[in-house]
Amino acid sequence: MSGWNEPHPANILVVDDEADIAALITEALEREGHSVIECSEGRSALVLLSRGGIDLAVLDLGLPTLSGLDVLSELRLTSEVPVIILSGRGEEADRILGLKLGADDYVAKPFSPRELVARVESVLRRTHRASTGQRLEFPGLVVDTTVREVLVDGDAVVMTSKEFDVLAHLAASPRRAFSRAQLLQDVWASSPDWQRSTTVTEIVRRIRQKIEPDTAHPRWIKTIRSVGYRFDPEP
Repeated sequence: MSGWNEPHPANILVVDDEADIAALITEALEREGHSVIECSEGRSALVLLSRGGIDLAVLDLGLPTLSGLDVLSELRLTSEVPVIILSGRGEEADRILGLKLGADDYVAKPFSPRELVARVESVLRRTHRASTGQRLEFPGLVVDTTVREVLVDGDAVVMTSKEFDVLAHLAASPRRAFSRAQLLQDVWASSPDWQRSTTVTEIVRRIRQKIEPDTAHPRWIKTIRSVGYRFDPEP
């Protein structure tokens, strides 16, 4: 394969205690040329991830001994390896919590293996682009996609991976309005048929809390009624 229109083969960790689901995911990923390591338990997953060499993890939330959310929370203390969470729980709260803890995407069970592979490859493409990124500078705000750093009035702001991705995507196209459906497609490689647009609303709310001194009167991210969001740099 050449270029990142088609992602290079990656080393992927699949963490799921249901052997049939893990095998299904492994088969789908290996068919696309990726290398897969399977793991069925949270503590073992953290050990494998701590050794390095994993490009992305597919993480089930319902794990024995240590839940997927606990694994993600502990992982984010030391690593930014991309994570896609799997959840058989339909509750929106679980998905939002996973995103808050730093997940890059989520897939609800039951799922299509082709959809999961598409999500995996989308995250891998974004990760690669970020590593060869750019520094976006505006009055009072810097979004550096090379080192994935955000500065507000010179002070570093800690963001989850998905919060950064959404902010960087908006900031890369100043004054362009994006619908929630467009952001789902561009950042999550998904659509309202697969994910709720409220996911975008929640991420934007969290970004504003971190970069806007007055969330009632946003400085950079403006809500466009009946459309979505727009990044407006100050003149």
